Parts: sequence; C-alpha cells; structure tokens
Amino acid sequence: MTARLADIAAQAGVSEATVSRVLNGKPGVAAATRESVLAALDVLGYERPVRLRRRSAGLVGLITPELENPIFPALAQVIGQALTRQGYTPVLATQTPGGSTEDELTEMLVDRGVSGIIFVSGLHADTSADMQRYEKLRAQGVPFVLVDGFSPQVQAPFISPDDRAAMRLAVTHLVALGHTRIGLALGPKRFVPVLRKIEGFVKVTREQLGLSDQEIEAELIQHSLYTLEGGQAAASALIDRGCTAVVCASDMMALGAIRAARQHGLEVPDDISVVGFDDSPLIAFTDPPLTTIRKPVPAMGQAAVRTLLEEIGGTPAPHSEFVFMPELVVRGSTAAGPGVAP
Repeated sequence: MTARLADIAAQAGVSEATVSRVLNGKPGVAAATRESVLAALDVLGYERPVRLRRRSAGLVGLITPELENPIFPALAQVIGQALTRQGYTPVLATQTPGGSTEDELTEMLVDRGVSGIIFVSGLHADTSADMQRYEKLRAQGVPFVLVDGFSPQVQAPFISPDDRAAMRLAVTHLVALGHTRIGLALGPKRFVPVLRKIEGFVKVTREQLGLSDQEIEAELIQHSLYTLEGGQAAASALIDRGCTAVVCASDMMALGAIRAARQHGLEVPDDISVVGFDDSPLIAFTDPPLTTIRKPVPAMGQAAVRTLLEEIGGTPAPHSEFVFMPELVVRGSTAAGPGVAP
C-alpha cells in the first residue's frame, strides 16, 4: 500500500498524506487536488474506491449500422467520449446482417431504461421506411436525436453533413484539373444522403460542364452498395462510359473504384482520378493516399450529444436539422485529366 501511495503521490504531484486523505474521503483537500489524485489513480490503472466513483447520470443508447465502415466507429468514439464527459454511460448497439433490427435494438435499450437514444444512419434515412416507429418512441417519453438522414415526418432534431455542398467541392476540384467526364458512384436511391448527393452533383455538373440533367442522370450516375465491392462495380460501369474521374459516396466505395481502375489497366491518378467521402481513419495511408471529402465527425458527434442532453434536460430542440459543412482534403488520388498539362 505504501508503494502504491508513493506512486499515486508522484503521479499527482502531491504528498502521500494528501493521497491518503482523498482515498479515505477526509475533508480539507481542495477540489482540484482531489481531482488530480483521482486522475492519477485512473492513469496508473488503480480502481477508484467505490465511494469515490462518479455515479452515472444514466445510460444513453447509440444505434449504428455495421462497424466495418471505419466512419461508424469513428463517430461512435466521438459520441461515446462526449457522453462520458457529461457523466453518461454510452451503450453501443450495432445492426449486423442477420442480427438484431433497429426496432429490436431500440426496444432492448428502452427496456433497460436509457435516458435517450442517438440513431446513426438508421431507418430515418430511408425514404421507404415507416416513420411511425419514431413517433411511438416519442410517445414513450424517450428523447432521441437522428444523425445522417432527414425526414419531415419525424418531430426530432437531425444532425447532417451538407451532402450537396460536398458534391460541389468534389466536382469543382475535378473540373479545375481539366476533367470533363466525371462520374458519381453511390448507394441505393431510397436514402436521403444519396438523393441529396445526386441533387448537388447534377446541379454543379450542369453549371460547370453544360450537360443536361437527363444526360448526367443517365450516363454519369451509378448506384450500387456502400461497400468496396459496390464501389468497384459502380466505378467499372462509369469507366466503361468514358469517365476520367469518379466521385464516390464513401471511402470504402472509393477503394473499390481504385481496384476497378487497376482491373481496367488504368493508373490512379495518371489515367483516372478518384474522390472518396468521409475521410475515414487510415484513409490517408492508402495507395495512393485518397483525396476525399472530410465529414465533420467531431462537430457532428458533439452536436448530437449536446442536442440530446438538452432534450433529456427538458429544453428540446425544435424539429430542425443542424447541417455541418464538409471540406475537401486533396491527396494523391486526383490529378490533371488525360491530355491536360499538369
């Protein structure tokens, strides 16, 4: 015990006597000093005495899609950390193919008495889904916030990236490099973020390249799955239609597009440019490093938590959408179009 006291005292920069007073719950220790000692316990891997552990302000559910796409764990980490800082305990519930549905996960969380739920890329983003499930949840008195996807039918706060602005950033970058045949690879059309990306892509391509909406939608847009294989299939179709650049709706799809280019005997970025979406962890280290649209994950995650805690606290946000601006991160997967001097 003496050795442990000495370690804690050294870590916290206080005397052993002060450490002893904190551990035994004795008065006469400044709040900042007490926090330093408790932080030292955490850093050194010692468990806090039961009476000194902070009581959880409650459980908050976080329902996400599969975790294979690294953007979802990244968002979950931001949300989890923000909740923990506010004294809440995050409970991560993940949908997996053949596993629990969003409704089953919601019911499980409600049964455990969660204070609120944050939904990420859930059924609220699917225009074909029944939105009554969220009204039932509201009727049960459970506060919730919805991330990535908007529905006018659901009375709740929404957190979204600006998908239309993202397409403007990507296409403007590629047009500036001399590309005139730019394709868009994205997921199924029923999802709100997909519809918004199409809207933004069609508008900026019409403005900057003078193409008709019909031509853009018929030849330059390809739907597939939000996976590496989906990106490969979509990009392959776009390459066959003469595209010299492909904008993808996720980084995973963009990696598939690079694979498709290589299967066609093309070099990225010498023969074809590829732009991703998300700026997932590790995507800067691919070959080539991926030019992508960075989704503002820290800002979105923190806003989701802040908004939910206001709901829990009884000052709900209006039925509104908080839209966050993405940014273009230029790396090695985009270059001058074929025949254009670099």
